[in-house]
Amino acid sequence: MDPRDPSTRDLPLHTLLGGFLMGFANLVPGISGGTMILAIGLYDRFVGVIANLTRIRVDRRDLRFLLLFGGGALLAVASLSGLLVGLVSSHRWLMYSLFVGMTLGGVPQVLEGVRPLRGAGLGFPLLGLGLMGWVVFGLTGYQVPETFPSLVLVGAIAASSMILPGISGSYLLLVFGLYESVIGSLSRPELMDNTAEALGILVPVAIGAALGIALLSNALRALLARAPRPSHGVLLGLMLGSVMGLYPFQEPVHPWLARKPVRKAVAERLAQPDLELAAVREHWGLGDEVPLARLLSECQGLDGGQLKRKAEALERFSPGLGQLLLALLVGVAGFGITRLVSRAPKPSSAG
Repeated sequence: MDPRDPSTRDLPLHTLLGGFLMGFANLVPGISGGTMILAIGLYDRFVGVIANLTRIRVDRRDLRFLLLFGGGALLAVASLSGLLVGLVSSHRWLMYSLFVGMTLGGVPQVLEGVRPLRGAGLGFPLLGLGLMGWVVFGLTGYQVPETFPSLVLVGAIAASSMILPGISGSYLLLVFGLYESVIGSLSRPELMDNTAEALGILVPVAIGAALGIALLSNALRALLARAPRPSHGVLLGLMLGSVMGLYPFQEPVHPWLARKPVRKAVAERLAQPDLELAAVREHWGLGDEVPLARLLSECQGLDGGQLKRKAEALERFSPGLGQLLLALLVGVAGFGITRLVSRAPKPSSAG
């Protein structure tokens, strides 16, 4: 790697910000971490460094980049994971409006690598759109079992998608029914209070993530170098297709069960019927407003997996005019955020 190449000159604050944005993006379904680092001008550098790392060819500049970028990503995960899971669970329609706007905000950046978009070149975005449509409509609602091999495979798929502009790793976790389990396990309370359970999910996902990123980074670097326009065309289609699964006006069919502590309390009481309801409420920090007795009656005979599927069931609702206007406003704000990031100073401008 030539040290005189501007693409290898890292601005510390710029790299740290890029890592934070990618960490944030990969926590929420619908936002692509790849889109964020592409928009801020770190995409080629990131893919190149990861590919070098898998080949054990990392120099001091690469190590500094990885430390700064990784530090920013870890900061986002540590500070935002619990908050974002809660917001997606309790304000899904509003958060999805934001995600739609942020995802579409990355389209102009990817479009620059595809133009002129005409003739046979249109086939590549359509291919990406079709693939994402299959993921959205063909796989949505499929519940992946939380076994070690399944979690490794899902980790590989989701982590690979993290570095593809337009593909959200967390969105794929949502599709596979593992979003709350994986992202929720990253929160500090979950790691502190349920360490064994959290690590039982995170360790296999991390193993799969490392394998997925290692394989994809090398393949992606080769594709972008040898066929840049077709590759960016497929990525554009994937980005547009990811929005199809983010229809914002949905709400949980069973809103109380959508809250993890409530679901845990129900599962515990079903497994140990002799426990006093007051003790269960105290253990899980539930107030009297939680209709625990009614939930137990409705969930008799269900195991943990069935409870989780019941909790993740969604239904569409008809939004009011105020909700429509607020969703539009939030979506426009999300679009503006991504476009603002895309105008950040690029490393190539460093002297």
